[in-house]
Amino acid sequence: MEDQIVNNMPRIGEKAPDFEVVTTTGTLKLSDYNQGSWVIMFSHPADFTPVCTTEMSAFAQQKNWFADRNTKLLGLSIDSIHSHLAWVNNVREKTDVYMDFPIIADLDMKVANLYGMLHPQESTTAAVRAVFFIDPKGIIRLIMYYPLNVGRNMEEIQRSLIALQTADECHCALPVNWKPGDMAIVPPPKTLVEMDERIANTEYEKVDFYLAKKSLNN
Repeated sequence: MEDQIVNNMPRIGEKAPDFEVVTTTGTLKLSDYNQGSWVIMFSHPADFTPVCTTEMSAFAQQKNWFADRNTKLLGLSIDSIHSHLAWVNNVREKTDVYMDFPIIADLDMKVANLYGMLHPQESTTAAVRAVFFIDPKGIIRLIMYYPLNVGRNMEEIQRSLIALQTADECHCALPVNWKPGDMAIVPPPKTLVEMDERIANTEYEKVDFYLAKKSLNN
């Protein structure tokens, strides 16, 4: 079982495995939901648990921020649709936060197994806190895993999404701790001619010919 889960873990750059499931907003097929937009799919261990409630509420509160960046949210846990609905309603009643994005009822663990969300050393009955960034072409672009007892960082999830979209748009790479407004990495030269051109270039901020940065505002 453990080897099967490891082998099933999708990798960055691969097509996101498709599925059709029951969610809190109705039946959903990933390839249809993903059509023309980014999708951030995230799992949580269980409904009616404290850390998960803070995380899912945070996603709900930032739903419009993600929508403004052509990104849809998709939650998951290994609970029934009835549990999901009761939890969503309870959170709305107690905190006035409405988790109205679709949450997959993965009671048979179909999606959890398909995406390697079950880590036996953590739990065999609860999904770890996985995050999958899927681009509009259905390609997995970034994967994050958190243990059951540590909540995710919403600021990092948002920063990562902006970074992926910026790198795609500007055809560049981004340095450590990059955030909007910072300089981007210029791809390194691949020939001697390109190296000499890079050395002669006065527009870039250069540490050396292989490490140069440029402003994205120009």
